[in-house]
Amino acid sequence: MYKVMFATLLAAGLFAAPLTYSSAARAQQPSASEKTAKTNKEPSAGQLAARERQKKCAAEWKETKAAGKTEKGATWPKFWSDCNKRLKAAAK
Repeated sequence: MYKVMFATLLAAGLFAAPLTYSSAARAQQPSASEKTAKTNKEPSAGQLAARERQKKCAAEWKETKAAGKTEKGATWPKFWSDCNKRLKAAAK
């Protein structure tokens, strides 16, 4: 049954060669420089602060894990959440 359906779709041209874009469609697509211009915007102050907190928490996590002082079943997401809250509170 599937062979018949596949053969029908193939004959109808639905499984033909990959679609090609017309020149009008290509003109609408952003160029590589336009794509990178959108993604290379400067991070906000909040984003920079979050990155710094994450780096500090990651260093604490590595030290705690290496020393074997983590609680049983402790995971990075839980540690990160607690550490982030603590560092945010300390910054205020």
